[in-house]
Order: sequence, then C-alpha cells, then structure tokens
Amino acid sequence: QVQLVESGGGLVQPGGSLRLSCQASGSIRSIYAMGWYRQAPGKQRELVATISSGGTTNYADSVKGRFTISRDNAKNAGFLQMNSLKPEDTAVYYCNAVLPPNWKTYWGQGTQVTVSS
Repeated sequence: QVQLVESGGGLVQPGGSLRLSCQASGSIRSIYAMGWYRQAPGKQRELVATISSGGTTNYADSVKGRFTISRDNAKNAGFLQMNSLKPEDTAVYYCNAVLPPNWKTYWGQGTQVTVSS
C-alpha cells in the first residue's frame, strides 16, 4: 500500500509565498509522475502542475511563472513552491503519484491554502 501526505498549507496574504510538500511512503520502488491539483469550494478539482520522473514539468496557465514543481526521487517526495499568491489560489491542494508497474494513481488527503488579507 502507498500513502501520500501533504504538508505546508496555511493562511498567507496576497503576494506571499508557500511551499507545499508531498511525502510518499509504503511499497514504492519508483514513482513515474507526480502532480499537484487543487479544488476550490464549489468548483471541480483542477490540474496545477505535474512533473515526470525525468523532470519534465507542465503547468496550468493560471500558475505559470508563479509556481514551481519539483521532486526528490531519492526521498519519494514532491514539492510545490508557490509565489505571488492570489486570492483565487485559495483551495485545497492535493498531490498525486503514478506508480509502475500498473500505473495506478494515488492521492493524498489534501492541504488547505488560503490567500487572504
């Protein structure tokens, strides 16, 4: 079994920064891709950013230039550096991981990010 645990969320003022972490544990030999998604109240969950095992990244247009996704393969961990935060970034942020050999996707429980003055 694989577990993902997010941390680093909280309350921040507009223009501020937060760094989210995602720690994977359990029966892991490798992680193919990791990603961050978010869900605001009354809205569907949406992609924020993804990163492949080789380091290829993909970002939603709304966060390009402000957010940076990274990972530490040796520690089975992923990160999301969020700068220049806006009130519209307020949401629960979830990390996920896709693992071989069957490419199953695992999700964390989410961490709340609130951007407000």
